Amino acid sequence: MHTTTHNGISRRGLFKVSAALLAGASGLAALPKQLLAAPVEGRLATLIDLSRCDGCAGRPQPACIASCKQEKNPTIPQPVDPIPSPFPTNIIEDWSTKQEVADRLTPYNRIFVQQAQVTVNGRQQTISIPRRCMHCDNPACATICPFSANTKDTNGAVVIDQELCFGGAKCKTVCPWQIPQRQSGVGIYLKVAKEFMGNGVMYKCDLCVDRLKAGKRPACIEACPRQAMLIGPREQIYAEAEKRAAAMGGHIFGKQENGGTATLYVSPVPFEALDLQLSPASADPKKGQPLLKPGVRRKMAESDGMAKAVLAAPAIGLVAGLVGAFSKISQRKAENAGKENR
Repeated sequence: MHTTTHNGISRRGLFKVSAALLAGASGLAALPKQLLAAPVEGRLATLIDLSRCDGCAGRPQPACIASCKQEKNPTIPQPVDPIPSPFPTNIIEDWSTKQEVADRLTPYNRIFVQQAQVTVNGRQQTISIPRRCMHCDNPACATICPFSANTKDTNGAVVIDQELCFGGAKCKTVCPWQIPQRQSGVGIYLKVAKEFMGNGVMYKCDLCVDRLKAGKRPACIEACPRQAMLIGPREQIYAEAEKRAAAMGGHIFGKQENGGTATLYVSPVPFEALDLQLSPASADPKKGQPLLKPGVRRKMAESDGMAKAVLAAPAIGLVAGLVGAFSKISQRKAENAGKENR
């Protein structure tokens, strides 16, 4: 049985946040929880074959996008109305009224398809490129999260826990492809310090961890009509990528980028050529969408220890503050109840 505090958070929820903060502050690699028991033992990886993807030409929307929206959008809570303006930025990111957007990443669109016009074997060709989280081997987004809301599962998936995320967007800042996207007006920050801490929840592809737990493939992979996307044991996927690249005289993206990833792209043309043809959704690099620059280095490769130390002090203080605040709330509630019974 859950005991609920005055402002709606259960004591279990408070304990969960506090424990996660302490774990992240200590610099330990412990996960707040096991997210799934994958049907395939060991690490998984995915392969996206650009020679097979045609962007679902003739369909109103690529099958991967439609299936992902159907699978994931119902899991996002309805934002509060009005959404509080966060201090000091006053920036609200509300995509709840733009759920139909499909040409960029949003909380309601965790995969999208870019297209590049390139020359293949002497002729002009359109290459369609499904884009979503790369599920990095050593994700900086998980390292920097002060609440341990972002974790790397043993199966290879990088997952954001909606119950722990405060929407601070540090994960997006350190991601070279700017993958995580924020929805304001949802999440635990509304129950803790909505004007001063956080701004919603960060959302991205989580490799459909619930489906994997049930022995199913991710929705996008299952829906692909051309089998352009595969998932399987990491060693087999890496071997298959090498095999396909060799057969087409092609190229692989993801083996080295950002320290290595659990997502590999195979392309018949160099990724440098593809990257030159891609355009971000915004001229502002801070708001642009991810591109395919080969050789991307991990931003925090030489500063993980320092980052954890910097995050430790405020996180520990926040735990103490949360516990103290909720103790006061509980005390006031008890006092008010006592007055009413007199």
